[in-house]
Amino acid sequence: MIEPRTLKGFRDHLPAQALARERILDVARRVYRSYGFAPIDTPALEYLEILTGKGSEETDKQMYRFTDHGGREVGMRFDLTVPFARFAAQHVHDLGLPFKRYHMATVWRGENTQRGRYREFMQCDFDTIGTTSPVADLEMVLVVHDLLAAIGVGGFTIRLNDRRVLAGVLTRLGLADRGPVVLRSLDKLGKATPQAVAAELAGHGVAPEAVAALLEMAGLAGPVDAVLDRLESLGGAVEAGRQGVQALRDITAGAAAAGVAAGRIAVDPSIARGLDYYTGIVLESFLDDLPALGSICSGGRYDNLAGLYTKQPLPGVGASLGIDRLLAGLEELGRLEMVETPAQVFLVHFEADRRDDYLRIAAALRAAGLAVEFFPEAKRVGQQLKLAAKRGFPAALILGGDEFAAGKAQFKNMRTQESVVIDWHGDLPVLVDAVRSLITALGVG
Repeated sequence: MIEPRTLKGFRDHLPAQALARERILDVARRVYRSYGFAPIDTPALEYLEILTGKGSEETDKQMYRFTDHGGREVGMRFDLTVPFARFAAQHVHDLGLPFKRYHMATVWRGENTQRGRYREFMQCDFDTIGTTSPVADLEMVLVVHDLLAAIGVGGFTIRLNDRRVLAGVLTRLGLADRGPVVLRSLDKLGKATPQAVAAELAGHGVAPEAVAALLEMAGLAGPVDAVLDRLESLGGAVEAGRQGVQALRDITAGAAAAGVAAGRIAVDPSIARGLDYYTGIVLESFLDDLPALGSICSGGRYDNLAGLYTKQPLPGVGASLGIDRLLAGLEELGRLEMVETPAQVFLVHFEADRRDDYLRIAAALRAAGLAVEFFPEAKRVGQQLKLAAKRGFPAALILGGDEFAAGKAQFKNMRTQESVVIDWHGDLPVLVDAVRSLITALGVG
């Protein structure tokens, strides 16, 4: 016998988890479309040269790569942004600019597994490509806000920074030539202690006084204007730093004008984003009740990534919802509805010789827009209802020989165990209307 097992870092999704994920995907799809983002898809495999050297040394090491049957060097996508840059460069003449897309798909990274972090996981990306307008940057922040609010995650904070601010500080400290490695080290703050990050920076040859200045900058917190004023004094002597601070001022002001509540957005100079392709605004989003989980929605501006594939300028900005990490956090906080069925009504199979009557009722209910599961066997009613309760059905519909004879049906609320008798007198549309009204009253219609 072969032992049934999954690879480390990979997992099966049972119905409750899969349904919870689909609910979030449906919300994300609705929010993205409300801003005009259109769906695309790209292959799981890309030529290796498309993927390598685009994220970081770490993502290159984590990439699943192999030689295919045709002798080609290929890799499995580690995110959806790099394939999108290739896609945009290849299809730009058909798309028109600016172009707004969303993409929900699986990606792979051979990294160390931890809470909410797997080697196979799904990303839910949205991006705007072909414009450097700060309106697109602001819209990215607004989409993230609306997405997390619509999912209903509870309290959350969107933390903003700008790579140009960091570039200004690095230039002032004489570290511009070591920008990528320094930013990757800073990006570990929150996951590693300041002492560990300081040691790593020292290992890259950063002088002690520069390490102290970087950690001071990264530790800035408080009211947005106060943090921005301090950042301006730290990196504003360099033009890139001034541009970054002004961009953050514009975005926070624009978010307030769009109705984002005070406190939802913070300027956090420790946010660096470890991927090398970011050039401007960067963001990470955290659950207020579980910040140690890490960012659940991250992104930023990348103006040069598509330039690796085409001479046409294709600046981009976008973010990605980390759905697996979010689900892990919501489950830990007890905010995840765990049901094992998408159906609203469980139709009890009371008597075998009434099969066709049950099938007619189920078909009529489905035609009215209700999801119905008809149990396939005429087993004991209590046994069927026990299974319905376990799977999280909101309601059960029970009709036996006596009910059919009297023109009645029993509608059972599976949450409260209360029952309502429906007098339908053999008139199927009356039964359908009654069940639909009762389901709507339960809040699952």
